[in-house]
Amino acid sequence: MTIRYRMGISEWGMLLGLSLLWGGSFFFNRLALRELPPLTVVMLRVGLGALAMWLLLRLLRLSFPTGLRLWPAFMLMGLLNNVIPFTLIVWGQLHIASGLAAILNATTPLFSLLVGWLGVGGARPARRQLAGVVTGFGGVAVMTGVGLQSAAPSSLAGQLAVLGAALSYACAGVYGRRFAVMGLNPLLTACGQVSASALVLLPLTLFADRPWTLPSPNGVTWGAIAGLALLSTALAYVLFFQLLARAGTLNLMLVTFLIPVSATLLGGLVLHERLQGTELAGMVIILLALIIIDGRLGRRLFRREASRSPP
Repeated sequence: MTIRYRMGISEWGMLLGLSLLWGGSFFFNRLALRELPPLTVVMLRVGLGALAMWLLLRLLRLSFPTGLRLWPAFMLMGLLNNVIPFTLIVWGQLHIASGLAAILNATTPLFSLLVGWLGVGGARPARRQLAGVVTGFGGVAVMTGVGLQSAAPSSLAGQLAVLGAALSYACAGVYGRRFAVMGLNPLLTACGQVSASALVLLPLTLFADRPWTLPSPNGVTWGAIAGLALLSTALAYVLFFQLLARAGTLNLMLVTFLIPVSATLLGGLVLHERLQGTELAGMVIILLALIIIDGRLGRRLFRREASRSPP
């Protein structure tokens, strides 16, 4: 039986909400980085997020699987989906604007196609998808390659770090398919991977940052950490899995189009960040690439033109 997913008013509202939650993470990162080092920011995000998700499981009366069989998978998923990309993005935001970081992070679907194709048993992408990948990386080249000699090395390193995060997310997406085969509740999967991420990050943070020696953060910083943990992690995961069940993966990918918009608006209106002309041009090209990969807008326009054609 084929499940027909739909996007009604409530689904579109959830999609917009999810884009604000994930786009807001770039804004919260920027605020938290004013007083805290990157690893500490990421550790507090996943640690507090894990606690919130354990409380949610208790409220929903969901039983977490006992035994150690799933924890190696949770650990690897946590590394690919949380530890590596969160750390790279937060470090990258030390050197580039939050809006630019969100735009570069939007290349995740491009990397996902390549990783899925190059993986074991991966299906060859359609011509439209390949065209979208080429177009998307052309947009990345515009942002990172134009004026490369005059660009600050730290800015280029920040951009490459966020691109590395997008690649890590893509690998996580391919690896994460095994959890669906296991028949595990998606909320349990999310809680397991975030908890495993916290276990990995705790000793690293204690060793690298020695957080007990840092000055006490102010209320704005703690508010940003709370936003990262409770809104951009715990609540976002709940919304993500609800939308996935109601709208399907294809519709859910539309959130990729919206995250850079919300992140850029928050960065511009609140943090007074400004994007350069090449960065805006690259954003437009990447958006075009994602539309090509998605394919629905082109099919809709084609059907409309076909219906207008004389018999």
